[in-house]
Amino acid sequence: MDKKAKRYFQLKQRHKAIEQELSKLRNDILDHCAGQGVSELETGGYQVKIVLQERKEYDENKLYEALPDPAVWRMLSRPDVSKIASLIKLNVISEEALRGCYAVKNITLLQVDKR
Repeated sequence: MDKKAKRYFQLKQRHKAIEQELSKLRNDILDHCAGQGVSELETGGYQVKIVLQERKEYDENKLYEALPDPAVWRMLSRPDVSKIASLIKLNVISEEALRGCYAVKNITLLQVDKR
């Protein structure tokens, strides 16, 4: 068990270091692309693409007020974007009923693929 705990600790430390390096590289790449005014570029056999995405973050209190049927609220139990999207697609609830219950958050995704 000592070896497993030791190895787990070592891997967690490496994981943390890798996450920090990834974050720095991501920021450097995003800064470079922003400075060049591009959202796609090819460099050294790699394709870099920046994708902007919108994500909804629901306000739990407003969402509860907008959902008149307690059974629907119990199906959600908490604001889960994928569950809410599914209920909208199934016409259990309408997009219109949820207006004002969420804020739209813009997310920047970075994709790097080898050519």
